[in-house]
Amino acid sequence: MNMSDRIQYLRKTKGISQEELADKVGVSRQAVSKWESEQSTPDLEKVIIMSDFFGVTTDYILKGIEPVTDKEQKSKEIASKILYISSTAFVAIGLLCAFGGWYELQTMEAVAGSMIIQAVGIVGYFIARILSEEKATFYVSWFNIIGIAFMPISMITGYISILVFKQGWVAPYPNGIFHTLTFILLFFVVLVASYAILKKRAK
Repeated sequence: MNMSDRIQYLRKTKGISQEELADKVGVSRQAVSKWESEQSTPDLEKVIIMSDFFGVTTDYILKGIEPVTDKEQKSKEIASKILYISSTAFVAIGLLCAFGGWYELQTMEAVAGSMIIQAVGIVGYFIARILSEEKATFYVSWFNIIGIAFMPISMITGYISILVFKQGWVAPYPNGIFHTLTFILLFFVVLVASYAILKKRAK
């Protein structure tokens, strides 16, 4: 890994764009792009600013000498990764419980407990962000958004189906052809929009 790779790695680990890094360092986005593509190298002043911003030594940026991290920080990073994965699991479990509860009882009370499970997953996600500077992977963030958005979108489109087509349920998953079609349309928009936003943030 050369200097350009290390700068790109640190930026992506921080979860910021080239433009955001440029603002922090006091250069143009094109300058950061050139650093990451080996067209130029930052001067010492900029290296010092980046080392402070990323929390690494200048030796790491310049030479790739890994800084010695303490055990507490390592433990926090591990705990953070576990919480990120657990958050996605809780969101998925909550979704499945909502499906099962509604299928059996058709009451919103049966769905409420499932929403609490998802809420626990969301809290775990944000605790992970507080514990460590390490960001969740793209797919963990995307799956969480999709899982959390599924039930509200289904309920909203169910309500729309009742108002417009006089059929359907305000349910955690689509029921009936009109509810399903409306749900697919809105959910697809959320899928594409969230994917595009997260991808843009990851650059």
